[in-house]
Amino acid sequence: MRTKRVGNLIRDLVSSLIMKGVVKDPRVNTLITITEVSVSSDLAYAKLYVSSFESESKMEKAVEALNHAAGFIQHNISKDLKMRVTPKLRFIADTSIRRGFELNEKIDSLDISPDEE
Repeated sequence: MRTKRVGNLIRDLVSSLIMKGVVKDPRVNTLITITEVSVSSDLAYAKLYVSSFESESKMEKAVEALNHAAGFIQHNISKDLKMRVTPKLRFIADTSIRRGFELNEKIDSLDISPDEE
């Protein structure tokens, strides 16, 4: 249960840093969303799943930039986490939202009408 609380707090803090523009890398913009945070049971590591409405290549570049800035982000959130050790952050691209939209579009494009007799 504690890992879930810490994960939610990390998600909120990192999202806030991204929205405020604290991460100055031009590859990271406000269209990026942290969809989920998975924290290890010893609270030493956290995987942050990142999604975006932009193209997949832009999202990959943003994830690369976030991983490059992970130490900076970790330092910034450590002030608010108030934990002895701040989890080491690792960002991972999450394409599940995009795949869901694509699946919905495919379903909508099917002509499923009742057979007329």
